[in-house]
Amino acid sequence: MENISGVKAHTIRIWEKRYGIINPKRTESNIRYYTDEDLRHMLNVCILYKKGYKISKIAEMSEDEIRQEINSHSSIGLMSGDDHLDALMLFIYELDSYNFNKVLDQHIDQQGLEETMKGLIYPLLDKISLAWLAGSFQSVHESFVSQIIKGKVQKCIEDLPDENDDKPKYVIYLAENEKEELSLLYLHYILKKRHCKVINLGTEVSLRDTIQSCNTAKPDYLFTIMNREIPRQSFQNYIDQISSNLGKTHFLITGYQVVTQMIERPENITVLKDLQSAIDFIARARKAHAV
Repeated sequence: MENISGVKAHTIRIWEKRYGIINPKRTESNIRYYTDEDLRHMLNVCILYKKGYKISKIAEMSEDEIRQEINSHSSIGLMSGDDHLDALMLFIYELDSYNFNKVLDQHIDQQGLEETMKGLIYPLLDKISLAWLAGSFQSVHESFVSQIIKGKVQKCIEDLPDENDDKPKYVIYLAENEKEELSLLYLHYILKKRHCKVINLGTEVSLRDTIQSCNTAKPDYLFTIMNREIPRQSFQNYIDQISSNLGKTHFLITGYQVVTQMIERPENITVLKDLQSAIDFIARARKAHAV
């Protein structure tokens, strides 16, 4: 409850005892536990509390009255970053696409996609992970969030102008068994925003198709993210096969598998440990290409 709502456990207990904000259930051994309804209520309480309402006043309000107060604040833009996270979590639980879209659109319009990803979406995904581990999230919630965010990133990609052939050319893809489509789309956006030509092969791309696409498109760079094990072969074997069939294309790779495994790295492969390393590399490559 503390990790998902952002309210310290000590404060939650005070609110329980002094104001009756939540009445937790207890196990036979007298350990507190909370229901999904308790969590929804706490998120509602947090939104009003962080907007300056006294907890004693909130405690006197019914659930409907709390919701009416939240809805009375017509401009979601008045909320702080933490308030937005609370609100987004609530909108996810209620599958409220209208307000979820409204918050994301406002952040993207005012701050741009990269700042929105860093300051809002990534922290939100962390909270979602905690809610999933706590059993408060179902697959429908994950799908709801994923489809909306991917749609926002895709729109931002489409709003950027296409680059001509004299720009650095990247082929990006996800190998078989990789599920991070949002990460791939965001990588596409980062590259295009930095005036690179991007060919996005999408997900579940076989090794043969990956090599064939490079032979056809002859990109400057092949870029992928690898967080999961590769079906039917070792990670080292996969790297070696790509390395020996790329020609003049340089292979860029990032992800959990790269960080955790000791692999031999051929000269035409560069390992990027995180997103910032990837951004820095793209900037250096763009500058070198211009020269």
